[in-house]
This record gives sequence, structure tokens and C-alpha cells, in this order.
Amino acid sequence: MQKEAQEYPVYEPEVLMVCEPPMEYGCANPRLYTYADYLTWADDKRREIINGVVYDLFSAPRRWHASISAGIFLAMGWFIKKRKGKCKVYHAPFDVRFPKRGETADNKIYTVVQPDICVVCDPKKLDEAGCIGAPDLIVEVQSPSTAKRDLREKFQLYEESGVREYWVVYPKEKGLSVFLLQDDGKYDDGKTYEYKGKVPVSIFDGLEIDLEELFEE
Repeated sequence: MQKEAQEYPVYEPEVLMVCEPPMEYGCANPRLYTYADYLTWADDKRREIINGVVYDLFSAPRRWHASISAGIFLAMGWFIKKRKGKCKVYHAPFDVRFPKRGETADNKIYTVVQPDICVVCDPKKLDEAGCIGAPDLIVEVQSPSTAKRDLREKFQLYEESGVREYWVVYPKEKGLSVFLLQDDGKYDDGKTYEYKGKVPVSIFDGLEIDLEELFEE
């Protein structure tokens, strides 16, 4: 389904990359940012770092985006609470750090993102700063500034990092795509759910999200 999902409108993200030294064409020696750099930025802007490259985010989502995100968050949170489950569900802004090769020092982590929603079932991955390691499920609600990144950089990141279930929500089209991690470490082709359908949450037995309820005004 990855090809089908990319038929939806996509947009170029804003990217910050610093060249050292500056060149007339391209970046011979791009500076790669780390989580340690991220912690020093004291302004009010929201950002993510993916493989050392900084991406600007809008400071706050639009109302429609926030409403959809809240609906999914509440449904999952209520299900976990009702079942007395061990999993925890979080919504943005919530930092998820992806270390490589076991390097967990702040200056060795080159990827930190703020998914719209994430579910973490391993308590050892949680600390005061957020989550370190792959959540079990991530939901990204598309906006004009993040659409292409959700289906490219983040798709690859979440796949390589072992996120078991990845949802991409399309507010304008009132639908979403679900990608499930396979035994070979790759996502399947995915499945798209249209308005008025019900979406099963694969990591939870018995939970479905009603899209008609989710997208109603």
C-alpha cells in the first residue's frame, strides 16, 4: 500500500542543514546535529532531527489535525485503562529518541522526533525525557509541512528502528494507511482505510477505531 498512500498530496518540508565550511554549491561537510544540540535550543520553535538533519515543525497543529489526533489518543488510552494494560500512550509534543549501535549518550543520538501519537509497551524504554528506542505503534497525522516526510524519511526511520505498527492519517481525504512490520524487518505493502470504515489496532486485541466517529466535525 505504500504506493497507494503516496498518491495523496505531498509537500516539501522545511529543512535546516549547516555546511562547514560554506560552499557555493551543495554541502561538502554538512554538520549533523545531535540530541545534545537539540537540548540547547531555548526558543519556542518545535523541531525534529532525523539522521542529524533538522526539520522545523509548526508550533501548534491546526484544529482539525488536533481533533483527529485527540480522538485516536483517547480511544487508545481508554482501551488500555479499561484492560489494565501495561502499555502507555503519548501525544505530541513527546520526544522519541532513536539511538544507533547502542549509543545512548545525548551527543551520540542523531534522531529525535515528536510523533503525533505513540504507544510504548516496554517500560524500560521510558525515562524523564520521553522514550528512547522504538515505540510499538506510531501515528502521524499529515499536515502540509510534514506530508512527504511522513511517507519517506519517517517511514524508513520507523521501519529500520523496528516500530511494529505505523499509521499515516490523511485528514483531507478522511482516511488512513496502516503499515505492519514483518519478520524480515520490513513493512508490508500496507492497507488503506476509507471514511466510515473501522481500523483494527494490531498491537491490541479487540480495539478498532471508527473512522466515521474520528472524522466527524
